[in-house]
Amino acid sequence: MQVDPRSTRFAAAVTTLILALVLVTGNLWLLLAQSVVFALGLAGASPYGLLFRRLVRPKLGPPVHMEDAAPPRFAQGVGLVFALAGVAGLAAQITPLALGATAAALLAAFLNAAFGFCLGCETYLIIRRLMPAATP
Repeated sequence: MQVDPRSTRFAAAVTTLILALVLVTGNLWLLLAQSVVFALGLAGASPYGLLFRRLVRPKLGPPVHMEDAAPPRFAQGVGLVFALAGVAGLAAQITPLALGATAAALLAAFLNAAFGFCLGCETYLIIRRLMPAATP
């Protein structure tokens, strides 16, 4: 499966805004909603990707190239882990856990949105190189 790389950067930009709002407001429900978005992205059904395809891509035209969807899906899974840790921190009122986990996810999303550097994707590629027999 292939993905438009502009879609992943768009999703990262929206995620950056959402996670920044979570850090400012401490809103558990907003972070829980972002966790659901990460889970859907992991399953290959990103709502932000759908928004990109329906609203943004028609204005930009077709992509110059497509990329493998596996690394961004892995990155969505990593984001999910950090978002759920943030949810647990907010729910249990463990502020350092909530802020640290949310900030880590925000940093990764910002790197992708601003610079096109997907930390989760790069981690996926490193793991794949280190364990070639364990990946398809």
